[in-house]
Amino acid sequence: MELGEFGVWTALRAIGEENAAAAAKLVEDLGYGTFWVGGSPRLPSLRPLLEATDRLVIATGIVNVWQYEPARLAAEAADLSADFPDRLLVGIGIGHREATTEYAAPLATMGAFLDGLDAAEPPLPPDERCLAALAPKMLALSATRALGTHSYFVPVSHTRFAREQVGESGLVAPELACVVDSDATRARAVARRYAAMYLGLTNYTNNLLRFGFTEADLGGGGSDRLIDTVVPQGSADDIAAAVRKHLRAGADHVCLQPLGVDGVPREPWTELAAALGL
Repeated sequence: MELGEFGVWTALRAIGEENAAAAAKLVEDLGYGTFWVGGSPRLPSLRPLLEATDRLVIATGIVNVWQYEPARLAAEAADLSADFPDRLLVGIGIGHREATTEYAAPLATMGAFLDGLDAAEPPLPPDERCLAALAPKMLALSATRALGTHSYFVPVSHTRFAREQVGESGLVAPELACVVDSDATRARAVARRYAAMYLGLTNYTNNLLRFGFTEADLGGGGSDRLIDTVVPQGSADDIAAAVRKHLRAGADHVCLQPLGVDGVPREPWTELAAALGL
């Protein structure tokens, strides 16, 4: 499966499901390798994206384990992979403590979910799945039970740490939200609005505290230092420089999520592709 160094990250509800196939074709034509679909999509909704493209990998970022049965996920993945071999990567995550009353024992729950995928007929192979992982134990699980990890809302220092945890051969594929806008005040405001939800979720805040930020950074909508580190802003060239920091830190693949655009973000996707040399 060829993810390429660069991909895009979005959600069907953000771009409009009716626009998703055309958006995927645009992403492929621009030279990106992977189209990540967030919001725990049902796998059949990805078929139009695969049909509209020839080589683009479609990845989930992520499927939530509380919203899917392993056997059904494996069957739906097998159905798509039979028609589009080596073009579906199933990203799987435990979600957020604040999002479900069922949330408990995340590591054990993920392990049991992966056991279910292995026991399914046909199974979802480890090299066709990756795990959302922030903390050491989940990162270790991603290295032994999956292709590697897809991280979200992380600084470069976490990417470096993830590489250490999953080893040389494991996938490290961070998402990077960004704002392509030369107006610094406006761009930071967009980044801060986006970050507000994540600064209210303990898995993300605990992770940021592990990587050099303080409680003071988390308050008041996030310090400028935190916002600028996790959600880079500026020209497409500025964002490309931030992407390359993740690559130097050990990322195999970085998926970009431009913010501040309603619908399909054609212009920032295009500008970023040019800045990245695609």
